[in-house]
Amino acid sequence: MKNFPKNFWWGAATSGPQSEGRFNKKHANVFDYHYEIEPEKFHNQVGPDTASNFYNSYKEDIHMMRSIGMNSLRTSIQWSRLIDDLETNTVNQDAVDFYNNVIDTMIAEGMTPVMNLHHFDLPVELYDKYGGWESKKVVDLYVGFAQKCFELFGDRVKFWATHNEPMVVVEGEYLFQFHYPNIVDGKKAVQVAYNLNLASAKAIQAFRKLNIKDAQIGTILNLTPTYAASDAPEDQEAARIAELWNNKMFLEPAVYGHFPAELEELLTQDKVLWKTTDAEKEILKNNTVDFLGVNFYHPNRVKAPDVAPNSVGEWMPDRYYDAYDMPGRRVNLDRGWEIYPKALYDIAVNIKENYKNIPWYVSENGMGVSNEDRFKNAEGMIEDDYRIDFVQEHLEWLHKGIEEGSNCFGYHMWTPIDCWSWLNSYKNRYGFISNNIHTQIKTVKKSGYWFKEVAEQNGLDD
Repeated sequence: MKNFPKNFWWGAATSGPQSEGRFNKKHANVFDYHYEIEPEKFHNQVGPDTASNFYNSYKEDIHMMRSIGMNSLRTSIQWSRLIDDLETNTVNQDAVDFYNNVIDTMIAEGMTPVMNLHHFDLPVELYDKYGGWESKKVVDLYVGFAQKCFELFGDRVKFWATHNEPMVVVEGEYLFQFHYPNIVDGKKAVQVAYNLNLASAKAIQAFRKLNIKDAQIGTILNLTPTYAASDAPEDQEAARIAELWNNKMFLEPAVYGHFPAELEELLTQDKVLWKTTDAEKEILKNNTVDFLGVNFYHPNRVKAPDVAPNSVGEWMPDRYYDAYDMPGRRVNLDRGWEIYPKALYDIAVNIKENYKNIPWYVSENGMGVSNEDRFKNAEGMIEDDYRIDFVQEHLEWLHKGIEEGSNCFGYHMWTPIDCWSWLNSYKNRYGFISNNIHTQIKTVKKSGYWFKEVAEQNGLDD
């Protein structure tokens, strides 16, 4: 047996906007609004109105998750659901009742609740009024929302996260046009990245002032290791800058309380550095995370850019590197992502050697596959052996990292039940449990039964 540490988290992750549906929500978030104005942008025009119906079926859903061995679950509290008045942070009682019931159900089932506070779901009113995460006013409103969450649910929730994949907000909304409002503005993107870091530190500061017993707070980052196309100096330099932007932009402030000096120098040289104050620098310095969540799906391979970085034109971070497709790579063709499980080991070693060996867990890992009905057997179960193989390989590399001393305490799959996935809607399915979105009938896939065995024996067979 390849045994994992005692009390290891075996579970999965979802989010409020991707699972709950819009039932009884007073406010629209940016994705709710984007679907209202451009439904044609969403796969098969399926929006977030129903999602996987978690708002109505959370008891049955959580019970089903527990039945396949999950001892923990991460989801999120929707700002646009919990808060009635976004300026004064008055709460919606229906939402308070709902989240209390979800948390209590998890605990009653013997599962550890992990609650995240921001999963790409900024209330659209705050974008319209202030420019969203471009504004430090919104940072402070977010901190007020976070404090309400800590006060309402902190007696039972002992693991909190400030953001999920904040870099995706930066890139999707401000650089590469895959999240509303689909702006291309490098200078705004840099300020938004700074403000998201500041929001995390300020929320941590508010959390610590409450002195909640036995509680921890972290953040969840999509750490995508950078691999250079070759040993050539120009490829290595491209990889160095890609790593600064894609990973260290959020990782260094989370763990060390400051930004990498090399990144600040580069952004200063390019005249796009964020606006900051000495007081904010102190907040960042003094409010680092207790633990890290790490989302990993695929590596980031880069090469020297084909066009010189000092060419004339709008500033973009990727002027310093080009994507590189390694010949002979394994790929999940449905999603277009390279499969490279060893990267999880590389992450484990990096955290151990360069980031204080801070406690961390795999907060997302998984593969999205389309048209999974083609893999149904005669009994109607989806035989997703490809998912079993994918998870097993990643767990084997993770185990190697743990054996070498990396302080990893859990593994969460994305996602427990097939969920709504932004512009892709339900095109690719990720869950251990399938969901017929027309009937909301949910059934366990073969991978779910496999995961139950792994969780119950706390390890992998040799």
